[in-house]
Amino acid sequence: MNVLFTCGGTAGHVNPAVALAHIFQERHPGCRILFVGADGGMENKLVPKEGYQIQTVTITNFRRSFAPADIAHNLGTLVNMRRSQKQARAILDDFEPDLVVGTGGYASFPVVNEAARRGIPTAVHESNAVPGLTTKALSKVVDRVMVGFEESREHYEDRMKVVVTGTPVRGEFFRYTREEARAKLGFTDDRPLLLSYWGSLGAEVMNQRMVGFIAKECYEGAPWRHVHGAGRDFPWMQEELLRRGLKLGDNGVEVREYIYDMPLIMAAADLVLCRAGASTISELTAIAKPAVLVPSPNVTANHQEKNARVLSDQGAAVLLREADCGEDALYDEAALLLRERDRRERMSAALKAMAVPNAGEKIYETLREIMK
Repeated sequence: MNVLFTCGGTAGHVNPAVALAHIFQERHPGCRILFVGADGGMENKLVPKEGYQIQTVTITNFRRSFAPADIAHNLGTLVNMRRSQKQARAILDDFEPDLVVGTGGYASFPVVNEAARRGIPTAVHESNAVPGLTTKALSKVVDRVMVGFEESREHYEDRMKVVVTGTPVRGEFFRYTREEARAKLGFTDDRPLLLSYWGSLGAEVMNQRMVGFIAKECYEGAPWRHVHGAGRDFPWMQEELLRRGLKLGDNGVEVREYIYDMPLIMAAADLVLCRAGASTISELTAIAKPAVLVPSPNVTANHQEKNARVLSDQGAAVLLREADCGEDALYDEAALLLRERDRRERMSAALKAMAVPNAGEKIYETLREIMK
């Protein structure tokens, strides 16, 4: 059996494909897996780390502007579309897949579209609540459209094609209970744990606000534990906190460059402050972790706010726009939630109601069905 996955652009597109690749190889020893991404995309680093081969097509996005530079860019995209079609045909001729699955990103379009034209079983999986242009276009030609949330159905013309499968999440996120995680981290008191991180795109704005946030909780005697992932902003954040005379660590407030043990920390957390990308939303939903979501305003079609709104409309998360998210607003919301255990429990219950258990298994069964 030969299975081709095509994805790219963000970890939210790559991670579900990798999880599915593992399932197919577990169920079908000897199954050949090939990934296809875009030239220069982050998938070219992520996929080989998982032990899979990846090939690329030359494709770029369309910009929604009439500025001269953007018009020139879009003309180049039209040229690249023709080039990517030829590359997709060559890849399919060589690999001869029995199944082609797109999980998002511009590279998905030429490969899945050509596979559908040839009559190869095809499907797309959309981990964002609202489909992007690629998924929307491919939904017209594939055999199945798989989505993360029931609320996503309304965005597709042929709802009979749509299956609510959820989004696969790495097994490490289910390894620990809250109590087990706190014990492993060596927590000896009952203070709740706050986890915060802002990814990379636009993180500097939020990290600047976190300096005041952290200062305020330290001045108030650290009423809760707090682990913050600063990413590439760690050097200047650390310097600024030291300049303010703040000693971290002993009081339960910790600023890290990277949170390498994210599944463990998230399991122990009582509340999460984060962006609303597809991977993050999937992880929070899968383990029913209450969150304050501050969507990045720097993403295409504002899809992070749309993701966050699906959860907030169900009472499963709090949505704060970055423009409304000054130091006091974010701090006050977090402090309120950390005091209100009953409210956090209601949010967890809402998340559990939205989650699709065993998402990977559900997707696998859906794909095997179209292969028959």
